Amino acid sequence: MDRLLEATSRAERDHFWFRGFRQFVCPLLDRAAGARTGLRLLDCGCGTGANLRLLGRYGSAWGFDLTHSGLQIARSSGLERLARASAGSVPFPSEAFDIVTSFDVLYCLPEPVERDAAAEMCRVLKPGGWLIVNVAAMPILRGNHSVLSAELRRYTRASLRALLEGAGLCVERITYTNASLFPMMLAVRGVQRLAGLAREADALGEITVPSAPVNAALSALLAIEARAIRVLPMPFGSSLLCLARKSA
Repeated sequence: MDRLLEATSRAERDHFWFRGFRQFVCPLLDRAAGARTGLRLLDCGCGTGANLRLLGRYGSAWGFDLTHSGLQIARSSGLERLARASAGSVPFPSEAFDIVTSFDVLYCLPEPVERDAAAEMCRVLKPGGWLIVNVAAMPILRGNHSVLSAELRRYTRASLRALLEGAGLCVERITYTNASLFPMMLAVRGVQRLAGLAREADALGEITVPSAPVNAALSALLAIEARAIRVLPMPFGSSLLCLARKSA
């Protein structure tokens, strides 16, 4: 995980995946915030803290992570509202936040902690508050990146919905993302499984920014998908993005 965070900190500004991710997530944040300002937001498993800057557009953003290296990177970039903690035991009071996020965290948690994390995110939300979750999707897409991210599972619509509804949340919107990259990822990761998944040290190429023309082309492709997804949820993709709400 430390290797992943170090590689992520180098890539998250420019890599096509992160560019696409931000375009997928921002409309959900806009919907959750509405016309309100001065909101309280929490990122569960904030990693290097990059997404806290995105959340900060909507109010005051806090984050926590279990990894020492991730928090070091976050603090070195000037972020301060940080804590070291497990997603299964969130170190904040109940009903404290308007919006809670969890980006690519749940899939690496053991099953009991995964359930605790969903319940904890619901607990710290204010009544009527919003949760935005992104997770790895479709077991058929397991590959070298799964080694780097210590992935324990990949979700389907049904399994993610069951987890969040079991925690007391109402799922408002759920869609696959990165559908435009699906054929390429299916082929590449199928070959990786046939060859045997790489060791962690050899999997770092999965998160390296590609050449500028390739990166620009894939970024443009995801930008088109991000516009389309506002109207029509995708039926497949490498990630699942969900907007859920706590009952008022």
